[in-house]
Amino acid sequence: MKNTTEMLFSDFLVQYPQLESCSEEIKEAFVLINESYKSGGKMLVCGNGGSASDAEHIAGELMNKFRMKRPVPLSVKQKLETFGFENSQYLWTSLQQPLCAISLVSQTSLTTAIANDIDPDMVFAQQVYGYGKCGDILLALSTSGNSPNVLNAVKIARMLDMVIVGFTGETGGKLKSHCQCTIMVPESKTYKIQELHLPVYHVLCAMLEQEFFGQ
Repeated sequence: MKNTTEMLFSDFLVQYPQLESCSEEIKEAFVLINESYKSGGKMLVCGNGGSASDAEHIAGELMNKFRMKRPVPLSVKQKLETFGFENSQYLWTSLQQPLCAISLVSQTSLTTAIANDIDPDMVFAQQVYGYGKCGDILLALSTSGNSPNVLNAVKIARMLDMVIVGFTGETGGKLKSHCQCTIMVPESKTYKIQELHLPVYHVLCAMLEQEFFGQ
């Protein structure tokens, strides 16, 4: 990790000392995700209920600026200008460099079609099969570690040789045996687990942003 990235992580542990128990897994998740992005991969994110909101939150932090501006290359401006767009300057200065991430919980028509035509426990697995490729990341959130639709998605991701990072609670459930890295926060109650998932994915997003777009 770069020095500034290391500082972000150190500050995070100062603010959340209870997460020291899973600090090595968080660092491992960062390395896996960073390597995937550097190799041209993308992230798929899934979860249920509050974790579905977290999935959308994570995708938002990665696809748009989070803590810093992410200016796009001058070549983008030059390309836009070849089309004669009157607002080329505005488009160029407004665009932000993304880290490609797709929330699998956000497509209502697709997820309800899968639930109706196949089975609700396949809503994420079908999307992973459609979007995923070798080297992509699946970020799987399940506070119990036993959500059937999340586990089915993870199994398809394994079949596709994707990188799988799990977010769960202190026991890990069935999820922990299927992931290259499982972040098991030290709580057992659903809402408490979710409260700790948020700072974990925030620091991961901040570290990734620093790694790719920091000076």
